[in-house]
Amino acid sequence: MSHRTFTRRTALKGLGLAAAASATPRFLSAMAPKPSPIRLGIASYTFREFKQPQQLVDFMHQLNLKNINLKDFHLPMGPLDEVKKNADWYRSQGLVITGGGTIYFPKDEDEDIKAKFDYAKAAGFPMIIGSPSHAALERVASFVKKYDIKLAIHNHGPEDKEWPSPQDILAKIGNLDKRVGFCVDVGHTMRAGKDVPETIKEVGSRLYCIHMKDLAEKDKKESQVAVGEGIMPVKQIFETLVKIKYPGCVDLEYEINGKDPMPGVTKSIAYERKVLEEMGYTA
Repeated sequence: MSHRTFTRRTALKGLGLAAAASATPRFLSAMAPKPSPIRLGIASYTFREFKQPQQLVDFMHQLNLKNINLKDFHLPMGPLDEVKKNADWYRSQGLVITGGGTIYFPKDEDEDIKAKFDYAKAAGFPMIIGSPSHAALERVASFVKKYDIKLAIHNHGPEDKEWPSPQDILAKIGNLDKRVGFCVDVGHTMRAGKDVPETIKEVGSRLYCIHMKDLAEKDKKESQVAVGEGIMPVKQIFETLVKIKYPGCVDLEYEINGKDPMPGVTKSIAYERKVLEEMGYTA
């Protein structure tokens, strides 16, 4: 082989490699995962046995999660200046407080309702995950208007005399302010005999929060398992949320193994991320 031939072939090969290299970034860019439109989070009820704020923050950092729905275990309803200071501390640790609750409103009385909305305002909650009694519903809705804080009514399954399913909520809030909406608990919804993805479509734009869990048996509360180990149609749920352009969070609410929740919580979050990645999203 002559030096000239070698040089020519080498040059041609080099041109081919250069062309491939220049095409590769565009190809990879087209195939690159998109940022997930679904934000994962935690309902702090998951860590109900761990009352110290630093413990909660440490768990969130281990999970690489920021979005938190705070239960009053972790942000007590005390003097309002203390509520604000404690909520601000969580934010200083890198957490994003997406709401508070579940907060119950059993009394159709201004004093009781006002105290809880004052707490939510001091904490900077954009939303209360709540459970008003039927009797208190309209009065609570009036405070939603006054304080401009959303109310996401949480369904609690067949045992709940007020709100067994999201459909029971839907039947009562149609004429109320649009800031009164839903926190759909997917496990309780399944146990109430409802199709979860179809329920999400039904509630639509008034869906403000999702509480995620999984069940091994559709009608047994005691059959809860880590997300991905049961029969919950997680991918269909995520696909439906993307389709309706759901802007809120999917908050894991892990209700088993309260004294040692992290193994199941870690599995659950990993599974949710895996499903999102299979859908083409970073998580």
